[in-house]
Formats: sequence, structure tokens, C-alpha cells
Amino acid sequence: MNDLKFALRQLRNSPAFTVTALATVAICLGANLAIFAVINSILLRPLPFPQSDRLVTIYNTYPKAGVENDGASITNYYERRGNIPAFESLSMYMERAETVGDPGSMQQEEIVRISPEFFTTLGVSPAIGRNFTDEETDPETNVIILTDEFWRQNFNSDPNILGRDTRINGIPRKIVGVLPPGFRFLSSEARVFLPIKSGMEERGPKARHSGGGVTHMIARLKPGATITEAQAQIDAHNATVEEDNPEAKMMAEAGFRSLVRPLHAEHVRSIRPTLLLMQAGVFFLLLIGAVNLINLFLIRASGRAKEMAIRRSMGASRWHVVKQVTIETLLLTSVGGALGLIIGAWGIRLLEVLGADRLPLGAQIAFDGWLALIGLAGAVALGIVIAVPIAWFNLSSNLPNALQSESRSGTISRAAQRVRHGFIVAQIALAFVLLAGAALLGLSLKKAMAVSPGFRSDHVLTGECTVSWDLQRERVGIVDRLLESIRQQPGIAATGTITNIPLSGDSGKTPVTPKGYVPPPGQSVHGHYSYAVHGEYFSALGIDLREGRFLTSADSHRAERVCVVDEDLARRYWPKGGALGQRIALGDEKDDAHLFTVVGVVGAVKQAALTETQGQGAVYLPYRYRDTYSIFIVTRTSQRPEAFAETLRKLVRATHPLLAVDNIRSMDTRIADSLITRRSPALLAGIFACVALLLAAIGTYGVLSYAVAQSTREIGIRMALGAQREQIGAQFLSLGLRLLIAGTLLGLLGAWLAGKAMQTVLFDVPPLHLAILFGTAAIMSVVSLVACLIPARRATMVNPVEALRAE
Repeated sequence: MNDLKFALRQLRNSPAFTVTALATVAICLGANLAIFAVINSILLRPLPFPQSDRLVTIYNTYPKAGVENDGASITNYYERRGNIPAFESLSMYMERAETVGDPGSMQQEEIVRISPEFFTTLGVSPAIGRNFTDEETDPETNVIILTDEFWRQNFNSDPNILGRDTRINGIPRKIVGVLPPGFRFLSSEARVFLPIKSGMEERGPKARHSGGGVTHMIARLKPGATITEAQAQIDAHNATVEEDNPEAKMMAEAGFRSLVRPLHAEHVRSIRPTLLLMQAGVFFLLLIGAVNLINLFLIRASGRAKEMAIRRSMGASRWHVVKQVTIETLLLTSVGGALGLIIGAWGIRLLEVLGADRLPLGAQIAFDGWLALIGLAGAVALGIVIAVPIAWFNLSSNLPNALQSESRSGTISRAAQRVRHGFIVAQIALAFVLLAGAALLGLSLKKAMAVSPGFRSDHVLTGECTVSWDLQRERVGIVDRLLESIRQQPGIAATGTITNIPLSGDSGKTPVTPKGYVPPPGQSVHGHYSYAVHGEYFSALGIDLREGRFLTSADSHRAERVCVVDEDLARRYWPKGGALGQRIALGDEKDDAHLFTVVGVVGAVKQAALTETQGQGAVYLPYRYRDTYSIFIVTRTSQRPEAFAETLRKLVRATHPLLAVDNIRSMDTRIADSLITRRSPALLAGIFACVALLLAAIGTYGVLSYAVAQSTREIGIRMALGAQREQIGAQFLSLGLRLLIAGTLLGLLGAWLAGKAMQTVLFDVPPLHLAILFGTAAIMSVVSLVACLIPARRATMVNPVEALRAE
């Protein structure tokens, strides 16, 4: 207790040191906690299902056809169910927006359609009622399972809920189950679940490769089974069922394979590199902070060297010295760690503002007791790490020299000087790496934002509208009426619909084959984006016409089958021109009567992401040829797009009571949202780099200031013997420059290695960017020189008479 009181008194007597150290610990630990909260929730924490490590996903891939993940087909499900020994259970699901509620007051919600074994595969049972049965996959059966939240909100927790109805897409569905509280499937916001309905044709061999990225398959491994075993069994099963497939050769040329991957890892695969990069960056910040603290403590320990020597000469043991140093550092880092918890909680809120909750599994990010415990444990560990070099410094001092040093010259040993200088070099190098990394991310973001999306996003409002199955036969007429009512509104320049808006996150592809086209040896039929449009879609979104004409609403009322292709697809198949009049087939269609004639070529549009590679290609069909639940309404207006949102909702409901629109956003907002995974890391890295620069400046200033203070007598003697003030200042400035040069050289190597490690998350930026390296070196030089000039100027202001008199 006496040691603790002494440590408190020592820290209270050095307020500037204490405040600086506490702020350093709080900021560095708080930033690490905030980022670790994201890492923990998304990458480390197991999925909230029993033995979730046994859950896997299986998807079809056709890499040579340009289709990396095509999901799995309904045929795959029925063919594999019960035929893969490594699987204890197999199921499938599809996510889409559908309408919920009574006609006239319907709301659009995300809904998951599932196979009967879905919840069994996850290891979850309904809290009330039961799972779906095989019989309920029949198209004529209408049943539903609710989440606990939907049950409480819409049915007031009615215990007699089973057998009651709720309407989905205007159709009454009998409730057969309610899920346990808190259930959530991956990142889905779905609150209701319906069975996947299918007929014999959809389960047959012809539909085996029709996943389209819409339906997904998950399975639970049997105890003891491995993914390697499951992969081998899937490969063998595919080989068997493909034997009688007339398209087996084409699938083989496309590189077809069904991959088995851990469900958790696959779900977060896209964001993993960025999160690990952010954790590495904030860890660098912690290292810089730790180095800064060690240097501050070493400077302070040098000032107390005589005190420690006296205590040792009077009988204090080595253990007592170590204990006193450890208590002091632990006290400071523990208080700083407590403050870091507050900063960490604020940091998590900042990350939510930056869009972290929209990342895969991002809704699970939270500051909880476990995270607080990790933060406090980290603070204790930091205190112990800092105590080691301080204790070494105090114990390694020679007692006679220490007792004489303060009274005679105020200088310290060369070994202690080298240690402090080494820490400054490390600090500068780490700050250099962090600053260069932030600049690379910033440049990558700038280049991504500079990419033309292929359309004019200004003054464009978009909304997702659900057209239920019951309305499919009259969908063209319904959309005609809707678009006409929108056109009549003031300020509307153009309006149209498409089955998938660019940058929506849905990037499924369809095989496209021009008539007479034979793939070159070693290549296969290629997959391209395929959408259906209606109205003035191209004009509304501002897509340029290259040749021919646009599709219009009239094309959905003609017998002639026409289409528009983009310039990437036209360039791929008709590099010398002449796309107009060509005929193309979609999927495995071979009947000439079902081919589409190209009547126009439009500019290429970035469909999946602004950073996607060129040459993906797209085909646009009249709306009548694509029966889909969801369409996006695209409206170009002269007013601010968001101002038209409520009017759009009213017009949709007025067109038909079974329609609902949601996900209403301007196109500019969609573009901004698509860059969240690039903008947020760049912004955070910039913040970390600024803090690192500040810490490096504080460290450099502290060491040089102490060097000036320790050399006061020497400066006084030299000036008394005729040394000029410029010479004295140059001595300390040159010391700072040497440290800067050494740190910069190490930082250059570190920045190059960091750039190589970051390559997967950078866009159109080389790992070794000379302009960034030179710019980083310039910024580091300016900051370090400012930190050096203040102590150097102070050295030149030493009065030799007062320095010698003080001694």
C-alpha cells in the first residue's frame, strides 16, 4: 500500500508527464479496442448456432466462364440430399424482398425462403410450433415461420399464434412456428421464413446449373467428418450425375466445380483482408504509443537516477526497485486503460456511423463485458512491458557513477542514450509506415471514386418494388401504369425499371452465346450480366447509346424478341463491329425462335462494383421475358431526388394494393454506400496516422529536450570558451536529423513491405508508390524538424554564467 501511495504521489507531482502518458494509453488502447470489437464480432466470434464450426456452404463455380460463385440449384439440393455421407444435414435458402401485410398497407421486407431441414441444419428448433415439412414445399401450400421479434411486434406475443394467418405478397399464410428470441441468420434482416416451392421441372437435370447466385446451399458435417472428405464426396457425386448430361463437356470447359467452404469464413471472406489491415494499422499505433511511453519513462527515470541510487545504497533490494517501477507503470496504464474503455465505446459508435453495421455480421458489433475485460488485461500487459526496460535502466546503473552524475555533469551513460535514440528511430519508422499506408488507402479510394460508373448518377432516385407471384401475368401492364403515373409528376425527366440496379450487391450472371459462336480452344461459353428493363430506363439512369436504339416499354408488347447489349459484350464477340442484327441465346436455349436480336449497343456500366474489371458484358431484355419478384424503379428528376421519395411510395400503392416499394435511395447514395469498405478504412487510417505523427513528434521533442537539459553545464562551458550559439543549436539539430534519417530509412523498408501486404485491398495503386514515399518522408521531416528546432533553440539560449552557477 505504501508503494502504491508513493507511486500516486510521484505521478501527481509530474502532471504534464502523467496527462501525456494517460492520453497516450487511452487513445492507443481505445482505438485497438474499437477495431478489435469489429474483428471479434465478424471474424473471431463463432456463429450463434450449436457447433457452428461444422456448418459449411456449397456453391458452384465456373471460373473459366467468368462466374466465381453461382450459388447452388434446386436440382443440386434434391440430388445431394442424403447422398453425401459427410453431411449430417443438407439444406438450401434464398433471400429476397417480398411484401408483408394487408392490401393497401403492405410493406416490403427481406424474406428468406428455405428447405424443410434449414433450421435442423443450423441446430435451431422453433420455440413454438414446428419446422416445415416436405409436403409444404408444394406450390399449393402456404405456411410461414416467424421470428420472435415479428411475433411480438405484429401479434402481441399471442401464445395461441399457431394456425393464425399473416399475408405475404397478398396471400394468407398459416403460421406453423415461432423461432427462439434473438435468432438471426448470418447478416439477414429477415423476420419471416417461407418454404422454397418447386415443381418437378425445377428439380430435374436440365435445371442443375441454374443457380444464378440466387439459391444457396448449407450443410452440417457429421461429427468427425472434415471439409476435405466432404469436398471429395461432392466431386465424386458431381462426376456421377454429370455422366449423362449432354452439356457436361461445356461445363468442364467452364471449369465447373462445387466448392465446400466453412460457412462463417465464406460469409466474411470479402471483408476479411480489410479488417485484418485495420487491426494491423491500429496495432502499429499501439506500438508507437508504447515506444513513446517507454521513452517518456526513461527520461523520467534518468531524472530520478540519483534518487534510485541513494535508495539502493541505503539497502533497497533489486526486487524493491522492480516492484516500485512496476506499480507505477501498472497504475498509469490501468487508469489509462479505464479511460481507453470509454474511448473504445465511442470508437464503436464512430465505426457504426462509418457503416460498420452494414458489414457482414456487422449487426453483432457491440461493446460488452468481455471486450472491457480484454481492454483492462491489455492495459496491465502494456504496463508490464513498459516496466521491463525502466527496471533494467534503474538496475543497470553503476551506483558510484549514478551518485556523482547529477551533482557533477548531469549526463547519462552512452548505453541509456542509445536505448532512447533507438526508440525514437523505431517511433519514426512505425509512424512512417502508418502514414504511407494511410496515403495508399487514400489514393486507392480516390482512384475508385474517379472511376466512371457508366451512367450519370445525379438527380436519380431509385427504389426496389416487389411484384408478387400472383401479379406476374399482369406485371407488364401494372408497371406500365406505374411508370405513366410517375411521368405525370412535375419535374420528372425520365423513368423506367430494371430487374437489378447497378451496385446493388447482386451480381449473378447468365451464359450468353451468339448464334454460330464457337469458343476458342481452351475457352468456354462465358457468363454475362443479364437484366430486364422497361420504360425509359437507359435515359433515366443516363446510360449512353453507342449505336442502334434503346429498349422501350413497347418492346414488351411486341412478338419480336429483341435485346440491347453493352459495348463490352459487343467488343468481345464482334470486335470489328456489326453487333446490330446479331442473334444471341441466353442459358442453354437452342431454339432459334427463342433467340434475341440485338437492336442497340449501350455504354458499359459497373454492375457489381466501381472497381470491377472491364469486359464483364451485359444483356438487356424487355421486361416481359424475365419473371422476377423484384424490380428497381429508376427516376430522373429535376428536384432533389430524396424529395420525391414519399411521392413515389404513394404512386406505387395507388397503382396496385399488392405493391410496395422500399430501399429508396438516390443513385449518388448507392455509389457512396458501395465504397464503404474503402472509405472507412482510409478515414480511420488517416486518423491513426495523425495520432502516430503527434506521438512521434512528442517522443522526438522529449528526448532532445532532455538531452539539452542534461547538457546544460557542458553547453555553458563550451559557450564560455567561445562556442557560438549557432554551433550549439546545430549540434542538437544534427542529432535530430540523424534520428530522422535512420527512422526514415527503416520506414521506407516497412512501407514497401506494408504496401505488398495491402495489395489485395488496393485499387490501381502499386505497393511501391514513389510520390507517396516522398510525400511521407517530407511530412515526417517537417514534423520531426519542428520537434527538433524547439529544443535546439532552447540550447542556444543557455546563459553560460547561470549554467555554471547552477552547477
